[in-house]
Amino acid sequence: MGSNAISFINTFLSYALLYVVFGACVIAAVFAGIAVRKRKNLKDAAVGEQTDDESQK
Repeated sequence: MGSNAISFINTFLSYALLYVVFGACVIAAVFAGIAVRKRKNLKDAAVGEQTDDESQK
């Protein structure tokens, strides 16, 4: 293998690793966003139930 082939493989693997790292960050951000939204929905539902209970009195 020539020097150019080794350089190409090295560069390709570097970009492949960078792609995997960015992909993992995106997936983690999506799951974090889903978790935060579910928590907010539960909180809003609890506040809504309290408001409904107070208005029925």
